[in-house]
Amino acid sequence: MRLATITENDRETAAVVDPARGVAPAVDVADWAEGDLLAVISSGRVPDLRKAAQDAPDTVFRARESVQFTAPYRHPRLIWGIGLNYRDHAADLSEDVPEEPASFIKGDHTIIGPGDPIPLPEQSQHTTSEAEMGIVIGSYCRNVSEEEALDHVFGVVPVLDQTAEDILKRNPRFLTRSKNFPGFFSFGPEIVSLDEVELAAGRLEDVEVTTVVNGTQTRTNTVSNMRYRPSFLISFHSRVMPLFPGDIISPGTPGAIHVTPGDVAECRIPGVGTLVNPVVQG
Repeated sequence: MRLATITENDRETAAVVDPARGVAPAVDVADWAEGDLLAVISSGRVPDLRKAAQDAPDTVFRARESVQFTAPYRHPRLIWGIGLNYRDHAADLSEDVPEEPASFIKGDHTIIGPGDPIPLPEQSQHTTSEAEMGIVIGSYCRNVSEEEALDHVFGVVPVLDQTAEDILKRNPRFLTRSKNFPGFFSFGPEIVSLDEVELAAGRLEDVEVTTVVNGTQTRTNTVSNMRYRPSFLISFHSRVMPLFPGDIISPGTPGAIHVTPGDVAECRIPGVGTLVNPVVQG
């Protein structure tokens, strides 16, 4: 199942995406699904929405090219970022992969969606864009085991996570500041359910994530090469604090690429989607 948010009459509304039939506002599929996508995910009724979408007539769907996608939602309760989770990216920063997850929290003021500009802050002369496979929590979890962790995931979503690397390099304790400028977390256009991802890729670990800038500069790796796999990260962080529906874990990038005004950054994940954002001076 694929869920998204589209703009309808200058209003953002939850939507269901069917690769064969197109895009339908969720409320046109199930009248109870009015409101933003976060509310739909938090309702616990996503299986009902899936069934309603399967039974809905083709007339409620419209061509994908005719709709405008936005960020799936604007105010998740929590965004966990994981630093240095791929050895290749650790090498970018001349760092070793840590013995425990190097996590940080991002505010919802950083959120933008597909096509929105990434504004570079005046405080940074070396900002990077980093493609990631965001993990969207689907149900409350606290103190879960690694074996049951994925049972609490709704799906995954393309992410572009930005870092003011020159600020970070001055002192690793500046991590929160270097990650929290406005526009430093883009996600979308679709959240793809875990079962559909696994159907396309075989295993979550086989999913490939690529950072692309201007169509030519690329950094690629697979989830299997993460130091800490998604199931471990969910279990680990659920033992720190509870995770709620709509919370996002951004588990690290295969590689960061320096961006400047006029560039176009992309996150490409086969079977999940492509997220594209232009870069501007803030």
